[in-house]
Amino acid sequence: MSTFRLGIDYKPRGDQATAIEALLRGLKDGEQHQVLLGVTGSGKTFTMAKVIEKLNRPALVLAHNKTLAAQLYQEFKSFFPSNAVEYFVSYYDYYQPEAYIPAGDVYIEKEATINDELDKLRLSATRSLFERRDCVIIASVSCIYGLGSPEAYYGMLLMLEKGQKIKREEITGRLVDILYERNEGDFKRGTFRVRGDVIEIVPTYDDLAYRITLWGDEIESLEQIDPLTGQVKQTYLRLPIYPKSHYVMSEETRFNALRSIENELQWWKAELDKEGKRIEGQRLWQRTMFDLEMIRNIGYCHGIENYSRHFSGRLPGQAPPTLLDYLPADALLFLDESHQTIPQLGGMYHGDRSRKENLVKFGFRLPSALDNRPLTFEEFENRVHQAIYVSATPVPTS
Repeated sequence: MSTFRLGIDYKPRGDQATAIEALLRGLKDGEQHQVLLGVTGSGKTFTMAKVIEKLNRPALVLAHNKTLAAQLYQEFKSFFPSNAVEYFVSYYDYYQPEAYIPAGDVYIEKEATINDELDKLRLSATRSLFERRDCVIIASVSCIYGLGSPEAYYGMLLMLEKGQKIKREEITGRLVDILYERNEGDFKRGTFRVRGDVIEIVPTYDDLAYRITLWGDEIESLEQIDPLTGQVKQTYLRLPIYPKSHYVMSEETRFNALRSIENELQWWKAELDKEGKRIEGQRLWQRTMFDLEMIRNIGYCHGIENYSRHFSGRLPGQAPPTLLDYLPADALLFLDESHQTIPQLGGMYHGDRSRKENLVKFGFRLPSALDNRPLTFEEFENRVHQAIYVSATPVPTS
């Protein structure tokens, strides 16, 4: 089993050694909540890293914004150069949520710009959680928003082995199923190309590519390559190819979800009609039927996350899967700057719900859109095995 190893020669100083011992003792005694206090510059991040090394368990470090998360990511990368330190924050450079303002009859369509690098790092984080124990995830509070379920995501994984009997068309078909696109010209993230008996793939979670070489209907070699030069970096006996997106689904899941969405649409339109809201009901019918047709034809539609409850098979009101569901059961949670992080976690659900209630009430979304949401604070707490709250204390003034 991989173990955490600090890549620096720092020794605990001052009260750090006492704090490290006390935290480790509490964790081993099964304490669920502990607090680490220290003035700015007292080495709290090093103390956290030392606890992770000694405990040797996967960890999630939660920050209240992207800036702090990026700073922590760089620090932990330097502390653990040979371990998996990953970064999981919102992948939006710009985000304007969908909204409706009844007072002015103004509908605001969702607008977003996705940062390709942040998307890659998010997918890299979940891959590491599936593959290794020596993993530290640095995340912002946005990680409590809904994500595709880990069971569905991992269930669609394509596992290849050297010597495996498999047809080229079966591999390419499975790649399409997990949302990779065939593109012979623009070889970029999330695409693959075929050259005779050679299939090359650029996964969405890595900068390097994979090359699968077949001899007839048998896999002759599995290699990691530089996508620009073709230089071989590594060879494999077994190679997992993870789906392009966390929101991947099987054909059966899609079929069942579409039927469930249609049933909800018929019920909610009838409710709106009963209330005399015929314009709202007609608007909802047209918008939803258009989305359903898009999903049938290309497997996706704008705002598909609003139907996530149907795709994951959840009951109304049930919490969505999030990054926390990808963590091992014994993962350790650090809430950095907890005096700011906890209030944010507590307020995210209510802000999201108030905005979506208008969308549902006025026929822009089905009621199930309310379940595409962040966790409540109670749901968040229920998913925490053991947590350490890291907070600054005021610096004494003379």
